[in-house]
Amino acid sequence: MKIVIDAMGGDNAPDEIVKGAALAKKELLASMILVGDEEVIRKSAEKQDISLSGITVCHAPDVITMEDSPLSIRDKSDSSMRIAFKMLKEGQADAFVGAGNTGAMHVGSTLFVHRIKGVDRSAIATIMPLERPTLLIDSGANVQVTPNFLYQFAVMGSIYMSRIYNLENPRVGLLNNGTEEKKGTQLQIDTYKLLSDSENINFVGNIEGKDIPFSKCDVLVCDGFTGNIALKTIEGMSSFILRKIKGVLSDSISGKAAGLLCGAKLKAMKRNFDASEHGGAPFLGISKPVIKAHGSSDAVAIKNAVRQAIAYYNMNIIKDIADIFADNQKKIIQ
Repeated sequence: MKIVIDAMGGDNAPDEIVKGAALAKKELLASMILVGDEEVIRKSAEKQDISLSGITVCHAPDVITMEDSPLSIRDKSDSSMRIAFKMLKEGQADAFVGAGNTGAMHVGSTLFVHRIKGVDRSAIATIMPLERPTLLIDSGANVQVTPNFLYQFAVMGSIYMSRIYNLENPRVGLLNNGTEEKKGTQLQIDTYKLLSDSENINFVGNIEGKDIPFSKCDVLVCDGFTGNIALKTIEGMSSFILRKIKGVLSDSISGKAAGLLCGAKLKAMKRNFDASEHGGAPFLGISKPVIKAHGSSDAVAIKNAVRQAIAYYNMNIIKDIADIFADNQKKIIQ
């Protein structure tokens, strides 16, 4: 399959993007298309002693920066992101991976690739770096939502987790400031009732922030603003705790001895909390695979985002979501 990558998007573009694409081509055996300033891409590859043999470079003279408005995707027709979306839409690629402006990717995927019929809003579905995989949806696409949007996120998240992790009946929780049914704003109160009444999901109630790491649910539903804060708080705390552990194990002879004894387990724990191991997050609800990699992605994260794009495509999750929403629409019409 062919993966188109925005080579100019992200904090570490283009060097880490180019390196990640080369790693993906070598390890995953997929065809890579890098979109961006061709001269800059080739100079980056030369500087890093990376061969672009077998990797297509598609020239795009413009770029959408992290500071640009999400709507800039409409105006910057020669940007790397816009051209990558065009290639995906026209079938020149099977999936799109980008580490650039989240808002622009959200708008671009909706405008140029389009949502699945019946889906009101697409959402970013991020696997949180915890001991047990927990899907956070939405983690950054939709600041303003309705109860029905959150219900649709719950349905799509359940399908995703059931396919990716072979969960028979994923538990769905609603992120809230308390476990009681009447907690939260009117949005949470109305959403609670909607999720409780649904036969399409396994709703287990409200989930407080302090319970997120303890696997109280498999799919955690919220608006994108709250979800992004929660995700980055977890990532930041994970890094902080690991740094403190490293400090304890390096400040004395006994600590260093303990570090030697526990070295393998500590490395495994670090990998478990490392967001780059998951690579990226799909925009669930879009009619073709669009994977959002972290803005600070390094080469390994880009490679893993490509791996995720391949798995997402091969498991026909988009078709599964489309079938569910088509069936629900038929029931509404009847």
